[in-house]
Amino acid sequence: MKFLKCGFFGLLTWLVPFLLSFLFYSESEGLLIDIFLFKSIMIVISGLIGVNLLIMYFKDVKKDYLIEGIFVGVSWLIINLILDILILIPMSGMSFLDYFSQIRLRYLIIPTISISMGFLLKLKL
Repeated sequence: MKFLKCGFFGLLTWLVPFLLSFLFYSESEGLLIDIFLFKSIMIVISGLIGVNLLIMYFKDVKKDYLIEGIFVGVSWLIINLILDILILIPMSGMSFLDYFSQIRLRYLIIPTISISMGFLLKLKL
């Protein structure tokens, strides 16, 4: 059950911001707001979704908090990378190098926050 929950939440960390991003695009006009504003909004949205999903994930964790933080962070990072490679990169027409330099590096926040949450829970108990 833990793996299913981790995988489902990892999917949501990618899917929800992806779907919300369509609110900022028009089929005829493309991006409707400044690219830097869009990126900032998406970082905030992704952070809010990710942190809330981590809270829901850790509610059921009873031990090995740091290990769980590492597990969930790395899992979600891999899930996001795979979905980007399969869907986002082809849709955007971006080269992998451009993608990596503009987007992928930001995803390192996922394991950073999850490991920090696990470490904090470990310290508190």
